[in-house]
Amino acid sequence: MKKDKIKKDKLNYKLLYEIFITFFMISPITFGGGFAMIPIMEDEMVHKRKWIDKEKLVDIFAVSQSIPGAIAVNSATFMGYQIAGIPGALAALVGIVLPTFAIILVLGVLLASFQSNIHVQAALQGIRPVVVALIASAAYKMSKVSLVDITSSAIFGIFILSLLLFKNLNLIFVIFMGAFIGIMIRKISKVVKQTIPVPVPESLPVPQTQKKVSGEKS
Repeated sequence: MKKDKIKKDKLNYKLLYEIFITFFMISPITFGGGFAMIPIMEDEMVHKRKWIDKEKLVDIFAVSQSIPGAIAVNSATFMGYQIAGIPGALAALVGIVLPTFAIILVLGVLLASFQSNIHVQAALQGIRPVVVALIASAAYKMSKVSLVDITSSAIFGIFILSLLLFKNLNLIFVIFMGAFIGIMIRKISKVVKQTIPVPVPESLPVPQTQKKVSGEKS
């Protein structure tokens, strides 16, 4: 983390401006929704500016997905709060929403004129697979932090199969089930550690030669 990161009880207008302008620049270039924004946010927040670490970024996206609202807006607000408290959250929120609002307003006015334009349709057709690649890249990077052991990999396997087999499965239900399973696994492992005694290693016997040397010195 940066040493000059502000405390949550002290305003730093320079940092607030940096938060605002960072999310203001990210917002217009993220096609495909909040998930496509993940690799861009990781590169900007974790690697370039070093405002938050990768593990916290994954947690923020997990929480943002589990609450109502757009994941891009939710995650930007959470990140802003982690960086600079409530003022940072407001700066990130305004920065992420303002460009999109302006673009949609302009597109809404001009929609009738370019909706059937061949070049626009061709551009969108090329953007769609790139969005899929961005989401896949984000999922791969997040898996390095999230799938850390056999248990987490098993949970991932079970839920990815469930989502593929049952397409109408409620996503909020899936997230809460993952949280419930994680809590239960933590409690079970804690009980197991308390019930199973830790073996105490026996002291190694002293070699006969060492005993003789000790006797000669005495």
